[in-house]
Amino acid sequence: MTDLEIKSLGDADRTRWDAFVVSCPDATFFHLSGWQRVIASALGHRTDYLYAERQGEIVGVLPLGHIRSRLFGDALTSVPFCVYGGIAANDPEAAAALQASAVEIAESRGVDHLELRHVTQRNPDWPHKDLYVTFRKAISADDEENMKAIPRKQRAMVRKGINAGLVSEIDSHVDRFYLAYSESVRNLGTPVLPKRWYAAIKAEFGEACELLTITHEGRLVAGVMSFYFRDEVLPYYGGGTDEARALKGNDFMYWEVMRRAAARGVRVFDYGRSKQGTGSFSFKKNWGFEPQPLYYEFHLVRAQALPDVNPLNPKYRMFIAAWQRLPLGLSRMLGPWLARNLG
Repeated sequence: MTDLEIKSLGDADRTRWDAFVVSCPDATFFHLSGWQRVIASALGHRTDYLYAERQGEIVGVLPLGHIRSRLFGDALTSVPFCVYGGIAANDPEAAAALQASAVEIAESRGVDHLELRHVTQRNPDWPHKDLYVTFRKAISADDEENMKAIPRKQRAMVRKGINAGLVSEIDSHVDRFYLAYSESVRNLGTPVLPKRWYAAIKAEFGEACELLTITHEGRLVAGVMSFYFRDEVLPYYGGGTDEARALKGNDFMYWEVMRRAAARGVRVFDYGRSKQGTGSFSFKKNWGFEPQPLYYEFHLVRAQALPDVNPLNPKYRMFIAAWQRLPLGLSRMLGPWLARNLG
């Protein structure tokens, strides 16, 4: 194969880029060009969206975000703030050329490392993390079949939420979702991204980004932001208030995402990424989903070892415990300053 060129995404290329992403089996929702605008406008990070072109046709893409932080390091990542990314290409030549270009950018800028978040292993000789898995499963068009597919104990939790009189509603703006989600992540000891981040995602992706809010007798219980791509749904950002646990609000919420998605013709439910050994990991397994490994592969430039910025690192235990005790308003004010550099 010949005549392969690596180019940078411009506004005139976005329609072609997204058409390729939709058609390419390796690509995900996080490969869409809209993330470039969201990352740049909402968080101010530099991006490098590369594509491989042959005879005027896009044959591969590699979206990159560059995050420079005094606290958390200097990294070139595909894609920061997203669970999937890396190279999506039609052939090995295009994939190799895109990767070589990314390595060249990383080395020319002297970053700590380049990170490619692949679903399958592409570089066996690169160091990678075994920390993350994803959970994906086919769903039926029939609600009763989907309910029966949930293991008995978890199914009972869903039914408790239904019987509690919880109500699900679609929102057109992020306000209620953000209140529930920011409270949930504070309780986990994690800083939350700024509200403008979630608003920018909704504005960029429109109907492909759905906001589902759960209430009980008019009170906010939980909220989730889900992404629709091809025949898949991914509930990405979700969490509940203190009342959610007693009412089984989160169990009901994810069931409602599944039920509504099935009615739209969706046939794959993507529960998304979890760290092994966490409560989130156990929760998803309890729904009958089996973990599938993710390959976060690293090309080290200045770094001597893989980064370990995650809540399971013992050195962050005191920070997490302190963050959980922060007043909710203060966590919403301070959280974005930290979270925007975590990637």
